[in-house]
Amino acid sequence: MAYFRERAAETMSETRRRFGESQFKDRASHINKASTEAYRQVVEGVRAKSAAESWDSEEQLSALLMLNYANAVVMVETRNEVWPYDYMTFSRRIGELWQPFCKLCFEYPVSTVQPVIPPLFKDVKLALANEVEAYISELPISAAQHIELKAYYDKVWALVNSGEINLALDLHFQFDSTQFAVDFKSAFGSNEKGNTNRLLLVASIYRAFDKDSRCLLWVRAEEDQNNAYFRTLQRSGIWEAFCGDETYDQISHYSGFNLREWMRSNVDWLTDLDTSTAKHIVDSGLGRYVEW
Repeated sequence: MAYFRERAAETMSETRRRFGESQFKDRASHINKASTEAYRQVVEGVRAKSAAESWDSEEQLSALLMLNYANAVVMVETRNEVWPYDYMTFSRRIGELWQPFCKLCFEYPVSTVQPVIPPLFKDVKLALANEVEAYISELPISAAQHIELKAYYDKVWALVNSGEINLALDLHFQFDSTQFAVDFKSAFGSNEKGNTNRLLLVASIYRAFDKDSRCLLWVRAEEDQNNAYFRTLQRSGIWEAFCGDETYDQISHYSGFNLREWMRSNVDWLTDLDTSTAKHIVDSGLGRYVEW
Protein backbone atom coordinates (compact mmCIF):
# COMPACT_ATOMS: atom_id res chain seq x y z
CA MET A 1 0.00 0.00 0.00
CA ALA A 2 2.88 2.35 0.77
CA TYR A 3 4.35 1.65 -2.65
CA PHE A 4 1.08 2.37 -4.44
CA ARG A 5 0.69 5.59 -2.45
CA GLU A 6 4.16 6.74 -3.52
CA ARG A 7 3.31 6.02 -7.15
CA ALA A 8 -0.02 7.85 -6.72
CA ALA A 9 1.79 10.88 -5.28
CA GLU A 10 4.04 10.99 -8.36
CA THR A 11 1.00 10.79 -10.62
CA MET A 12 -0.78 13.51 -8.64
CA SER A 13 2.16 15.87 -9.20
CA GLU A 14 2.07 15.12 -12.91
CA THR A 15 -1.67 15.77 -13.17
CA ARG A 16 -1.24 19.14 -11.51
CA ARG A 17 1.26 20.10 -14.17
CA ARG A 18 -0.88 18.81 -17.04
CA PHE A 19 -4.37 19.83 -15.96
CA GLY A 20 -5.97 22.73 -14.17
CA GLU A 21 -7.74 22.32 -10.84
CA SER A 22 -11.11 22.60 -12.52
CA GLN A 23 -10.32 19.74 -14.94
CA PHE A 24 -11.19 17.16 -12.30
CA LYS A 25 -12.57 14.61 -14.78
CA ASP A 26 -9.36 14.61 -16.81
CA ARG A 27 -7.28 14.44 -13.64
CA ALA A 28 -9.32 11.53 -12.26
CA SER A 29 -9.07 9.63 -15.54
CA HIS A 30 -5.31 10.12 -15.68
CA ILE A 31 -4.89 8.98 -12.08
CA ASN A 32 -6.99 5.85 -12.61
CA LYS A 33 -5.00 4.87 -15.69
CA ALA A 34 -1.72 5.38 -13.87
CA SER A 35 -2.94 3.33 -10.90
CA THR A 36 -3.99 0.50 -13.20
CA GLU A 37 -0.58 0.50 -14.86
CA ALA A 38 1.24 0.49 -11.50
CA TYR A 39 -0.87 -2.47 -10.39
CA ARG A 40 -0.17 -4.36 -13.62
CA GLN A 41 3.59 -3.92 -13.21
CA VAL A 42 3.60 -5.15 -9.62
CA VAL A 43 1.39 -8.13 -10.52
CA GLU A 44 3.82 -9.14 -13.25
CA GLY A 45 6.63 -9.04 -10.69
CA VAL A 46 4.70 -11.21 -8.24
CA ARG A 47 3.81 -13.72 -10.93
CA ALA A 48 7.47 -14.02 -11.94
CA LYS A 49 8.55 -14.40 -8.31
CA SER A 50 5.88 -17.02 -7.56
CA ALA A 51 6.95 -19.04 -10.61
CA ALA A 52 10.64 -18.83 -9.72
CA GLU A 53 10.03 -19.86 -6.11
CA SER A 54 7.28 -22.41 -6.91
CA TRP A 55 4.61 -20.89 -4.70
CA ASP A 56 1.55 -23.07 -4.27
CA SER A 57 -1.83 -21.92 -5.64
CA GLU A 58 -3.07 -20.55 -2.33
CA GLU A 59 0.09 -18.50 -1.72
CA GLN A 60 -0.07 -16.95 -5.15
CA LEU A 61 -3.78 -16.15 -4.92
CA SER A 62 -3.39 -14.62 -1.46
CA ALA A 63 -0.59 -12.35 -2.67
CA LEU A 64 -2.57 -11.23 -5.71
CA LEU A 65 -5.66 -10.54 -3.60
CA MET A 66 -3.53 -8.39 -1.30
CA LEU A 67 -2.12 -6.43 -4.23
CA ASN A 68 -5.57 -5.96 -5.72
CA TYR A 69 -7.05 -4.71 -2.46
CA ALA A 70 -4.12 -2.42 -1.62
CA ASN A 71 -4.26 -0.84 -5.06
CA ALA A 72 -8.04 -0.45 -4.84
CA VAL A 73 -7.74 1.41 -1.53
CA VAL A 74 -5.18 3.82 -2.98
CA MET A 75 -7.20 4.32 -6.17
CA VAL A 76 -10.28 5.26 -4.14
CA GLU A 77 -8.51 7.71 -1.85
CA THR A 78 -6.54 9.33 -4.69
CA ARG A 79 -9.61 9.75 -6.89
CA ASN A 80 -11.54 11.14 -3.91
CA GLU A 81 -8.86 13.75 -3.36
CA VAL A 82 -9.21 14.98 -6.93
CA TRP A 83 -12.98 14.57 -7.27
CA PRO A 84 -14.91 13.66 -4.10
CA TYR A 85 -17.26 10.73 -4.53
CA ASP A 86 -21.02 11.10 -4.48
CA TYR A 87 -23.54 8.27 -4.07
CA MET A 88 -23.75 7.28 -7.74
CA THR A 89 -20.05 7.40 -8.56
CA PHE A 90 -19.01 5.59 -5.39
CA SER A 91 -21.57 2.79 -5.67
CA ARG A 92 -20.55 2.23 -9.29
CA ARG A 93 -16.84 2.34 -8.45
CA ILE A 94 -17.15 -0.21 -5.67
CA GLY A 95 -18.90 -2.57 -8.06
CA GLU A 96 -16.10 -2.10 -10.57
CA LEU A 97 -13.53 -2.98 -7.90
CA TRP A 98 -15.35 -5.84 -6.15
CA GLN A 99 -15.99 -7.93 -9.26
CA PRO A 100 -12.35 -8.35 -10.44
CA PHE A 101 -11.28 -8.85 -6.81
CA CYS A 102 -13.59 -11.86 -6.52
CA LYS A 103 -12.73 -13.13 -10.00
CA LEU A 104 -9.10 -13.58 -8.96
CA CYS A 105 -10.27 -16.70 -7.12
CA PHE A 106 -11.19 -18.20 -10.49
CA GLU A 107 -8.23 -16.86 -12.44
CA TYR A 108 -5.89 -18.49 -9.89
CA PRO A 109 -8.11 -21.23 -8.43
CA VAL A 110 -7.20 -23.69 -5.71
CA SER A 111 -9.80 -26.17 -7.03
CA THR A 112 -9.97 -27.86 -10.45
CA VAL A 113 -12.36 -25.24 -11.84
CA GLN A 114 -11.65 -24.43 -15.50
CA PRO A 115 -12.38 -21.23 -17.45
CA VAL A 116 -14.90 -21.43 -20.29
CA ILE A 117 -15.27 -19.17 -23.31
CA PRO A 118 -18.86 -17.86 -23.46
CA PRO A 119 -20.83 -18.83 -26.58
CA LEU A 120 -21.67 -16.40 -29.35
CA PHE A 121 -25.35 -15.73 -29.93
CA LYS A 122 -25.06 -16.57 -33.64
CA ASP A 123 -23.71 -20.05 -32.79
CA VAL A 124 -26.44 -20.70 -30.23
CA LYS A 125 -29.07 -19.46 -32.67
CA LEU A 126 -27.76 -21.74 -35.43
CA ALA A 127 -27.70 -24.79 -33.16
CA LEU A 128 -31.23 -24.15 -31.89
CA ALA A 129 -32.55 -23.44 -35.37
CA ASN A 130 -31.08 -26.64 -36.77
CA GLU A 131 -32.53 -28.63 -33.88
CA VAL A 132 -36.03 -27.24 -34.32
CA GLU A 133 -35.99 -27.57 -38.11
CA ALA A 134 -34.90 -31.20 -37.81
CA TYR A 135 -37.76 -31.80 -35.39
CA ILE A 136 -40.28 -30.13 -37.72
CA SER A 137 -39.06 -32.24 -40.63
CA GLU A 138 -39.86 -35.43 -38.71
CA LEU A 139 -43.43 -34.45 -37.79
CA PRO A 140 -46.15 -36.62 -39.45
CA ILE A 141 -47.67 -33.72 -41.39
CA SER A 142 -47.92 -32.83 -45.07
CA ALA A 143 -45.13 -31.18 -47.05
CA ALA A 144 -47.18 -27.98 -47.23
CA GLN A 145 -47.61 -27.97 -43.46
CA HIS A 146 -43.86 -28.51 -43.00
CA ILE A 147 -43.20 -25.44 -45.14
CA GLU A 148 -45.82 -23.35 -43.31
CA LEU A 149 -44.55 -24.34 -39.86
CA LYS A 150 -40.95 -23.52 -40.79
CA ALA A 151 -42.12 -20.17 -42.15
CA TYR A 152 -43.74 -19.34 -38.80
CA TYR A 153 -40.56 -20.40 -37.04
CA ASP A 154 -38.52 -18.10 -39.32
CA LYS A 155 -40.83 -15.22 -38.38
CA VAL A 156 -39.99 -15.74 -34.73
CA TRP A 157 -36.27 -15.65 -35.50
CA ALA A 158 -36.81 -12.50 -37.54
CA LEU A 159 -38.05 -10.78 -34.38
CA VAL A 160 -35.08 -12.04 -32.38
CA ASN A 161 -32.68 -10.94 -35.10
CA SER A 162 -33.70 -7.33 -34.62
CA GLY A 163 -30.67 -7.14 -32.33
CA GLU A 164 -27.80 -9.44 -31.47
CA ILE A 165 -27.80 -10.61 -27.86
CA ASN A 166 -24.58 -10.53 -25.88
CA LEU A 167 -24.39 -13.84 -23.99
CA ALA A 168 -21.16 -12.98 -22.18
CA LEU A 169 -21.62 -12.55 -18.43
CA ASP A 170 -18.96 -11.64 -15.87
CA LEU A 171 -17.55 -15.13 -15.33
CA HIS A 172 -17.75 -18.45 -17.17
CA PHE A 173 -16.30 -21.68 -15.82
CA GLN A 174 -16.68 -25.44 -15.74
CA PHE A 175 -16.84 -27.40 -12.52
CA ASP A 176 -17.40 -31.18 -12.30
CA SER A 177 -18.38 -31.29 -16.01
CA THR A 178 -21.10 -28.62 -15.56
CA GLN A 179 -20.81 -25.22 -17.18
CA PHE A 180 -21.61 -22.11 -15.15
CA ALA A 181 -22.28 -18.51 -16.14
CA VAL A 182 -22.01 -15.94 -13.35
CA ASP A 183 -23.18 -12.36 -13.09
CA PHE A 184 -21.66 -10.26 -10.29
CA LYS A 185 -23.61 -7.41 -8.75
CA SER A 186 -22.43 -5.12 -5.99
CA ALA A 187 -26.02 -4.33 -5.00
CA PHE A 188 -29.49 -4.13 -6.55
CA GLY A 189 -30.83 -0.61 -6.83
CA SER A 190 -34.31 0.63 -7.60
CA ASN A 191 -33.77 0.96 -11.37
CA GLU A 192 -32.75 -2.56 -12.33
CA LYS A 193 -35.67 -3.45 -14.60
CA GLY A 194 -33.70 -3.40 -17.86
CA ASN A 195 -30.81 -5.37 -16.42
CA THR A 196 -33.16 -7.91 -14.83
CA ASN A 197 -34.99 -8.48 -18.12
CA ARG A 198 -31.70 -8.98 -19.96
CA LEU A 199 -30.51 -11.49 -17.37
CA LEU A 200 -33.76 -13.44 -17.68
CA LEU A 201 -33.39 -13.52 -21.46
CA VAL A 202 -29.73 -14.60 -21.37
CA ALA A 203 -30.39 -17.38 -18.85
CA SER A 204 -33.33 -18.62 -20.93
CA ILE A 205 -31.08 -18.89 -23.97
CA TYR A 206 -28.41 -20.73 -22.00
CA ARG A 207 -30.99 -23.17 -20.66
CA ALA A 208 -32.41 -23.77 -24.16
CA PHE A 209 -28.92 -24.35 -25.54
CA ASP A 210 -27.71 -26.56 -22.69
CA LYS A 211 -30.34 -27.67 -20.18
CA ASP A 212 -27.61 -28.72 -17.72
CA SER A 213 -25.88 -25.33 -17.65
CA ARG A 214 -26.39 -23.17 -14.57
CA CYS A 215 -26.63 -19.40 -14.22
CA LEU A 216 -25.53 -17.91 -10.89
CA LEU A 217 -26.10 -14.39 -9.59
CA TRP A 218 -23.60 -13.33 -6.92
CA VAL A 219 -24.45 -10.12 -5.06
CA ARG A 220 -22.07 -8.44 -2.59
CA ALA A 221 -24.71 -6.78 -0.40
CA GLU A 222 -27.27 -8.51 1.76
CA GLU A 223 -30.42 -7.83 -0.23
CA ASP A 224 -33.65 -6.82 1.45
CA GLN A 225 -36.53 -9.28 1.14
CA ASN A 226 -38.53 -6.52 -0.54
CA ASN A 227 -36.10 -6.01 -3.43
CA ALA A 228 -38.37 -6.98 -6.30
CA TYR A 229 -35.70 -7.37 -8.97
CA PHE A 230 -33.46 -9.63 -6.91
CA ARG A 231 -36.42 -11.76 -5.85
CA THR A 232 -37.64 -11.98 -9.45
CA LEU A 233 -34.34 -13.55 -10.50
CA GLN A 234 -34.22 -15.73 -7.39
CA ARG A 235 -37.69 -17.15 -8.10
CA SER A 236 -37.27 -17.40 -11.89
CA GLY A 237 -36.20 -21.04 -11.90
CA ILE A 238 -33.38 -20.23 -14.33
CA TRP A 239 -31.18 -18.11 -12.06
CA GLU A 240 -29.68 -19.23 -8.77
CA ALA A 241 -29.37 -15.95 -6.88
CA PHE A 242 -27.20 -15.43 -3.80
CA CYS A 243 -26.28 -12.39 -1.74
CA GLY A 244 -24.00 -11.44 1.15
CA ASP A 245 -22.46 -14.38 2.98
CA GLU A 246 -24.15 -16.82 0.59
CA THR A 247 -22.12 -15.31 -2.26
CA TYR A 248 -18.84 -15.94 -0.46
CA ASP A 249 -19.95 -19.50 0.31
CA GLN A 250 -20.45 -19.98 -3.42
CA ILE A 251 -17.05 -18.54 -4.31
CA SER A 252 -15.38 -20.78 -1.75
CA HIS A 253 -17.23 -23.86 -2.98
CA TYR A 254 -16.25 -23.51 -6.61
CA SER A 255 -12.82 -21.87 -6.39
CA GLY A 256 -11.58 -23.88 -3.40
CA PHE A 257 -10.44 -20.70 -1.60
CA ASN A 258 -12.12 -19.29 1.51
CA LEU A 259 -12.29 -15.68 0.36
CA ARG A 260 -14.53 -14.58 3.23
CA GLU A 261 -12.04 -15.81 5.83
CA TRP A 262 -9.17 -14.15 3.98
CA MET A 263 -11.09 -10.88 3.92
CA ARG A 264 -11.82 -11.03 7.63
CA SER A 265 -8.07 -11.02 8.23
CA ASN A 266 -7.02 -8.54 5.55
CA VAL A 267 -9.83 -6.23 4.39
CA ASP A 268 -10.92 -3.23 6.45
CA TRP A 269 -11.67 -0.33 4.17
CA LEU A 270 -12.41 2.37 6.73
CA THR A 271 -9.23 1.56 8.65
CA ASP A 272 -6.99 1.26 5.61
CA LEU A 273 -8.19 4.33 3.73
CA ASP A 274 -6.54 7.62 4.60
CA THR A 275 -8.35 9.65 7.26
CA SER A 276 -9.93 12.25 4.96
CA THR A 277 -11.35 9.66 2.54
CA ALA A 278 -12.70 7.47 5.32
CA LYS A 279 -14.36 10.51 6.90
CA HIS A 280 -15.88 11.54 3.58
CA ILE A 281 -17.35 8.06 3.08
CA VAL A 282 -18.83 7.92 6.58
CA ASP A 283 -20.16 11.50 6.48
CA SER A 284 -21.73 10.88 3.06
CA GLY A 285 -23.53 7.74 4.25
CA LEU A 286 -21.57 5.49 1.91
CA GLY A 287 -20.18 3.11 4.51
CA ARG A 288 -22.34 0.16 3.45
CA TYR A 289 -20.51 -0.01 0.11
CA VAL A 290 -17.20 -0.84 1.78
CA GLU A 291 -18.72 -3.65 3.83
CA TRP A 292 -17.18 -6.42 1.77
